[in-house]
Amino acid sequence: MLLIDDDPDDLMFFREAVIEINPAYKCFTSTNAEETLQQLIKEKIKPNFIFLDLNMPRINGKDCLRQIKKIPWLSQIPVIIYSTSKLKKEMEEVLKLGAFRFLIKPSTLPDIIAAIKKIIE
Repeated sequence: MLLIDDDPDDLMFFREAVIEINPAYKCFTSTNAEETLQQLIKEKIKPNFIFLDLNMPRINGKDCLRQIKKIPWLSQIPVIIYSTSKLKKEMEEVLKLGAFRFLIKPSTLPDIIAAIKKIIE
């Protein structure tokens, strides 16, 4: 599982949630979509799920999603947009771009755990 998000608090809570769900799950996090894409391509890494924030510097979530969907071994991985945005237009746009789901970031750890569990199980 991979989370790309520029907010350190969101990364920390996400990791904690994944550990709570199953300590055996591997959870990788990144604050930089550009570097992470390069690493995924170079090392041909294939996580089970990619959670992706929309609003990030350099490469935003939509552009990152577009690039992921162009890479053969990454294109079939479910990409979940993980964002504070509640704009219906953005939700529809990323789903058209190939996102598996759009998850509005929950505000409490129990809610984060429940939301992630629902998606990955």
